[in-house]
Order: sequence, then C-alpha cells, then structure tokens
Amino acid sequence: SDKDPSKVDRSAAYAARHIAKKLVAAGVAGEILVQLSYAIGVKDPMGIYVNTYGKSNLSITDGEIANKIKTLFDLTPYGIETRLKLRNPIYTETAAYGHMGRDPRKVTKTFENTAGETKTIEVELFTWEKLDHIEQVKQAFGI
Repeated sequence: SDKDPSKVDRSAAYAARHIAKKLVAAGVAGEILVQLSYAIGVKDPMGIYVNTYGKSNLSITDGEIANKIKTLFDLTPYGIETRLKLRNPIYTETAAYGHMGRDPRKVTKTFENTAGETKTIEVELFTWEKLDHIEQVKQAFGI
C-alpha cells in the first residue's frame, strides 16, 4: 500500500495482529479477534473490540480483555510506529506475498545516496509477527 505508517488503517492492522498473536501465545484464548477503531485527529483508539469466540481460557469477558489491552499497549499512532519499528525501510518485503503470517527476521540493507555514499543498517522485518513480551501479558492477565 502507499500509506504512511502513521495512518492507522495500516499500522493499526499490524498492531491488532500483534496483540492477538500475543494474547493467544500467552494463553488468554485459543482464538481471538482484535479490532481497533480510530477517529481523525484523535490519538487514542475510539474503540477496542475483542471476540474470543467462546474460546477464552479466563473467567473474564471479552470486554474486560479489551480494557486490559488498553493498559498493556500504547495504541497511539506514534506508539504503534515505535513498537513495531514502522519507520524503518521494511516495505519492499511487505509488497509481495502479504503482510501477515510472515516470519519475523532481521536483514542487513545497504543504501547509496546520489553522492555515492553508502549506509548499511540492520532492519527487523514483520515485527508485528513477533511473540515477544509474553510473560508480561501472562502477568497482566494472571496466567
């Protein structure tokens, strides 16, 4: 897509995927849907919707899971960009074979400017697929 990572129609999709994967990996539910809704000019999500399809492993409601998500994750556009490193040059790889279900990995990229100077950087790809910080999620949900 041709979207800037600050546009939540792209970055929030990554964030929702990231959150859902963490919740399933932590044992909150066997299956979970996370939806985020935003309004123009409002930095925090207007709504967080969670559906565990009756497969929750906890004795709390899907609405209570959604409220816990608010406290666990910075869901402002800046927070999403920062956590998932969306300002890095990752979009060539996302342009083919889809954005979701890919293996997170690090690659080294070399860039050359018009003056012939080169810069080499290490970049993480598909950060929204990572299963990091699972222990924090478990602790927050008392698992």
